[in-house]
This record gives sequence, C-alpha cells and structure tokens, in this order.
Amino acid sequence: MFTSAVANAIADGTVNVAFRRWSKARVYVGTSITTSAGVVLIERIDEIDPNSISNDDARAAGAASRQELLATFRGPEHLPVFRIEVRFHGADPRESLRADTDLDGDALRDLDATLRRMDLRADTPWTTSYLELVANRPGVRAADLAASVGSDTAPFKLRIRKLKNLGLTRSLDVGYRLSPRGRHYLEISAKRLR
Repeated sequence: MFTSAVANAIADGTVNVAFRRWSKARVYVGTSITTSAGVVLIERIDEIDPNSISNDDARAAGAASRQELLATFRGPEHLPVFRIEVRFHGADPRESLRADTDLDGDALRDLDATLRRMDLRADTPWTTSYLELVANRPGVRAADLAASVGSDTAPFKLRIRKLKNLGLTRSLDVGYRLSPRGRHYLEISAKRLR
C-alpha cells in the first residue's frame, strides 16, 4: 500500500495521511500494515470528494502538489476516493526475529515443527527447497523464481511471505534474500543431513 519513501515519511512523521481511489475501502480503522519502514496503523478512513483535496492535503500525503497527488490515483474517475489517516506504530517485529540466530533447544524444535506443518499442508514438501532457492538466487524476480519451481507467481509469493513471517527471509526491491536466521537454519539443516 505504501512505497518505501512514503513508509519512511510516515515513520519520521512527515506524512500522516494517504488518499486512494478504490471501488470500496480496502483498509479499516485499527488495521496495521507492515511496511519496509515498520508498522503503520490506520487511524481513520473517510470517503471524500476529490475536489476537496488541497495542496496542504497533498503535502501531508507526501506529494508536492494536489496535481501530483491526483496523478497517482488509479482506476476509473467514477470510483470513490478515500482519505486515510495513518500513524507510525513501531518497528516491524520480524526485524528482530530475522536477526535472532539463537536456534538451540526449544526455538529450533518450534521452527522445525512449524515448517513441518507447512510442508504437510501442501501436496509436496516445499519449505527447505524454497529457502535453498532464495539462498542460491538472491535478488531474482519472484516470477522467475516461481517459474523455476513450476509455480504461479501469486502462490509462490504467499509461501515466501510465510517464511518471511517466521523471520527466515526478507524482501528486497527485487526478489528476496535469506535473513541471518534463515541462513543459520539452513546451516543447521545441512549439518543434520551429514
């Protein structure tokens, strides 16, 4: 929902509102959205008349002018426009998890069990092969990685997001890479196979 630049501006307090043209509201008050800069909280959302947007509103949304902001709207002009008040809610909790390489004892057993459950829910086990794929091909487009394992892009990205939520991978501007936790987990897995 937010570019890295806008997410960073929300984090530093220079942006506190967003405007979107949608067929219906896609976020609700209280929704938290994890961005590249951390967690953003939706504090208010109102359908508005786009003609009421001022240059000050545009600057509060990170645009230089009303015209610049309006140029970012997607979709047919008859769709409603929403004004969304946002607030930085804190760091992405996955950041500290990604850096946590203490995978001894219970932490390792819990992670093994979680990945095993994810594999059992699928037609074929995938978690280790996806981690190895990201390790061997960092920064490669998701569509290319998906094609290399015979998957459509959307389900591939969903699986990578599950690994990301466990602190094992991180998204790049293009593609992914393993986190320190993910690298350490693969090292442990390789040692167990020896």
